[in-house]
Formats: sequence, structure tokens, C-alpha cells
Amino acid sequence: MEAGEGEGSAAEVTEVLRVRRVEALPSPEHFCVIESANVPAVFVAAVKDWNACSSWDPRSGGLDYLLDKVGSTTVEAMLSRSGPVFYGGLRNHERVPLPFSDFIKFCQQNSQLSNQNGPAGAEGHIDTASTLTYPTFISTNDQVYLAQVPILTVENNEKSPLQSLIDDIEKPIFLETNTLASINFWMNNVESRSSIHYDPHHNLLCVIAGRKQVFLWPPSAGCFLYPMPVYGEASNHSSLDIQNPDFSRHSRAKHYMEYSQKVILHGGDALFIPEGWFHQVDSEDLTIAVNFWWHSTVMGSMLEHMDAYYLRRILNRLVDKEMNEMLSGKENGPNKATDISKSTSEASKGPIDTSVNEKTERGNGEKKGLSLEQLEPLELQALNEIVSLVHESVKVASQDQSYVQDSFAHKEDNQEDKRHSGSSFIISEDPVAGILQKMKPRVLQSVLLAMVHSFPRTLEALILQSLSPLAAEILTRKFDELDQQTSKEEQGEFFQLFYGVFDDHFAAMDSILNGKESFSFQVFRNVLNQYLGVDVSMPKQ
Repeated sequence: MEAGEGEGSAAEVTEVLRVRRVEALPSPEHFCVIESANVPAVFVAAVKDWNACSSWDPRSGGLDYLLDKVGSTTVEAMLSRSGPVFYGGLRNHERVPLPFSDFIKFCQQNSQLSNQNGPAGAEGHIDTASTLTYPTFISTNDQVYLAQVPILTVENNEKSPLQSLIDDIEKPIFLETNTLASINFWMNNVESRSSIHYDPHHNLLCVIAGRKQVFLWPPSAGCFLYPMPVYGEASNHSSLDIQNPDFSRHSRAKHYMEYSQKVILHGGDALFIPEGWFHQVDSEDLTIAVNFWWHSTVMGSMLEHMDAYYLRRILNRLVDKEMNEMLSGKENGPNKATDISKSTSEASKGPIDTSVNEKTERGNGEKKGLSLEQLEPLELQALNEIVSLVHESVKVASQDQSYVQDSFAHKEDNQEDKRHSGSSFIISEDPVAGILQKMKPRVLQSVLLAMVHSFPRTLEALILQSLSPLAAEILTRKFDELDQQTSKEEQGEFFQLFYGVFDDHFAAMDSILNGKESFSFQVFRNVLNQYLGVDVSMPKQ
């Protein structure tokens, strides 16, 4: 694949998030537009005219040039015990002092062995461990990588160890108006792979020699990548084992590659990686790169005293998005709110079991509503399903000795907690929530009014026992939609009849609102876990 040709699932990577490919060097004004879109872009051959691209190239004496230029200056190298993968976090790698000249010698020895032996095996790997000479603190199974070694650090006045290389590179013309934070040097002597991570600032990755393969994910796909806890020292890294991901532990990760895009960078190419974009980089033997980091205007323009407010707003947006996805039944495809057109249970294929009604319902002379004869066929079918589901749940609850025959309104707190904490939050696993979701507001209103008239005890059981947190959220949303379609007078009459069924209408309101809050908290937990790597327990109601 040529540099910058992005690969990804067309169904998951929307056009607005697709990696741009820019053949000609952009002007600062053009780059400003690219930067503000916060989407990656490949600039083909953007740095090919740098002196570094010719002078540092290992194929044309570049290793000797670098050795003469830098000498034995001590640099901080990344030492991986799990090579060739360099995972984030101090538990997976360590920083060790290493003379730059020693690292260049490793590269030279590896290059000489490669030339002598030629490619070995199907993938061209060569066993150099027994031949290379390592310092005492590096074992033959370890791998060393010069990662993020400063060439220039703007944010402090300390001298950078590779500052002597600054004359061989140039600040790209399209970055003229950007204030740099740092310029860094990257070099590996054998194939290496980074873990999946994001950076808190904009990044221009420039390949000098060799080749890099970069996978990119938008920030919105972070939930599939299981980021490390926000309070940890490697919070910008994914917790996935990219060599052998454990899908039983990280179930959402089954889809993580569907949201990725791949670009391949050759010597002279540059890749703009916006802040927050997850990326994972594979580097060939003897690949050399330089990157520029600078702070984005988005973060720079945020006022510190507004941080707490922005945090709440952002969490609210993520919670709303997660809630809508859960309510849509996205795990099993879209679940549109339409009239019921086909029965989904055996119980709904026949007439309502009036024998159950006669045994469990009380007299309805004091109640008003709709009689069964007033219902349309679809409304009657929906009523049939609801009544059957509630009667079945009451039967099961009675067998579990959790059904109180005399009053549903005064359950013990632990029963309420059990109902909410043990409920499914997936529509396909919640029959009551599923049937409520399928009904249009007007159909639901007719069904509830018919229950007021003919099945008041079943309505009471529905709200006080059978209504899961998910169903409570759906029910209140249907009520909101109904309010938009009816007058104030109609609303008042409906809710008076609805809540009039209950001996204690406040208990009914509490049951619905407690369920709704339980659902909202579960959604909040999902957001914290997916995007911040944090898990919290449900508070006692």
C-alpha cells in the first residue's frame, strides 16, 4: 500500500473521520483547516528534502554519520522485557541510560549479520542474540528502542542530548504558525511494535529512513480499546494485549479493528496525528523518525476555572450517547419504536386468560379507562402481551417467595435493590422493556387505560414489581413523547387515571423514578469504564 492510503471498515469509519492524503505541501492556512478538523493526514514526501533523509539513511553510511555527529552522548533508551512489543507503563518497560554510540554499534552489528546471512525463515527474522554484544544490564532477550529522545525541548531550557542533530531537519513550512513543545528522535535496530495509545497534544510523525505501519482509531472508538484507568501512570495507553487480545475479558475489543485505519509511511513521508487519536505503530528494522509535538488550540483556549463545568458537560454527552445506544438495542441491530405487527410470544397468540384475571383482579367499578371492546386489534394484542408477561413474572416471583400478595407498594428495600441491581440492561433480554419499546405512545396510552379499567392489579404489579430499570426509562420516555402529542387537559386526565389505580401513588412514582435512576447510574458506570477505565459501585438508594 502506498503512503497514506487508509484502510478501515467502511461501515464503521465515516467519511468525516477518514485519513486525508495530501500530495503537495500545504500552506499554513491550509494546514490550519486540516488541524481544526482534528482528523489525521498524510503528507507524502513532505520531508524528503531534509538533509537527514540523505545523511542518516543506514543504506548510504547513515550510521557512521550519526555516530560522528552525536558520539558517545548518553541517551535514555527504552528497554522492553516483552520485545518486540513496547507496552506503556513502567511495569512493562524501563528507561535505561545508554551511550548513543553503543546503540549505533548494535545497529551496525545487526546490519552486518543481516547482510551476511540474508533473510531467515518465512518472515525474514534473524537470530542475532548470540552474536551481538550487550551491556551487562541488558539480557539477550531484551530489546532496546530509542523512543522520544529529545532533539529540542521548548518547554524547559535543558539541553537536549541529541541537539546536535537539529541542523539536519527543518520545521515544516506549514507549521510556521504553531508553537512547538518538543522535537524527538525515534530509532529501532530491529522490528518493534508500540502499544495502542494516544497523546495529549498534536503530533507530526516524520519518517527519515525505513518504514512504519500505523493503525489509527478516533477518540470516539476508545471504548473498544479499554484505556487504562485515568488515575494510572499509563492512562493514555490501551490495556489490550495486542499480540493476543483476551476477548473473554475484553468483549468489546472484538470489534476494535473495525474502527481502525492503516497507513504505511516510507522515508520522507509525514503523518499528522491529532491529539486524542489512538495509534499503534509497527517499525521495520533500522527505522528512523522524528516527530514534532505542539499543544492544540482547543485545549489551549480552555479556561482552567471552567474545567469542572466542561467535565460535567462532556460526561453528560457521553452518558446521553450511551443511553441512546442501549435503548436502541444496538447490540442486536436497530429496534425502532413502531406499532406491534407480529406477536413474539405464544401467550399473545390467543385471547387474554380471563381466568387469571378473575382470580387476581379486584372489582373495577370505581375505576374508569377503556374497555377491551374499545381497543383496536393492535392495541388488544399489545395488552395481551403485557398482561401475559406480568402474570408470568408474578408467578416466578411468587415461587421465589419475593411476591407480596397483599401490597406491592411496601416492599423491603433489599427487594427493591435486588430488582434493580439484578436486572438486564439489554432490551433483547428484557421482555417487558422490549414490548414497551415497540409501542407508539398512543398505543401505550390505550393499553394502560385498558389495564386501569380491566386489570388494575396487573398494572400495579407491572409498575411495582415487573418494571426493570431499563423498562422504567423507556416508560418515562414514552410518557414524554405522549405529552408532546396531547393537551394539558388530556395529560392530566390520563395520569390521574393511571396513578389512581395505586393505593399509594407516591410509591408508584418512586418505583418508576428509582428504576430510572438505577438505569442512568448503570449508563454512567458504562461510560466511566469504557472511556476512563474506572469502575464504581452502585450507591445505596
